[in-house]
Amino acid sequence: MKDEPANTGDMRVLYNAECPVCRFEIDHYARRVTAQGLPVRFDDLNRADLDEWGVSADAAARRLHVLRDGQVISGIPAFLALWQAMPRYRWLAWVVGLPGVRGLATMIYDHVAAPVLYRWHLRRQQVR
Repeated sequence: MKDEPANTGDMRVLYNAECPVCRFEIDHYARRVTAQGLPVRFDDLNRADLDEWGVSADAAARRLHVLRDGQVISGIPAFLALWQAMPRYRWLAWVVGLPGVRGLATMIYDHVAAPVLYRWHLRRQQVR
């Protein structure tokens, strides 16, 4: 993998700032992005104009989304795009992007992590 940025344009990341796990991870990335002056913006799905994203509130709450080059991607591909845009995380994008690892990461994210975080989100919504 080259040490060049995967994308020279701006990137936007849609995440759930009300989810403590999501917020912790994204706050970490946001600090890195800010320190390195990278063109990445983080949008809280609870305050963002989801019409700009072309996703419903429910779909947005189910998984991480990235808008890059006018295209919305979600799940592990979204993480890969974000990591590829961050110099210190390109190695992680490379490792997770390997065929067997990517498949396993996708299965774990799609069938364990994302559903658990989504159910947690729904419970928080009911408490309101």
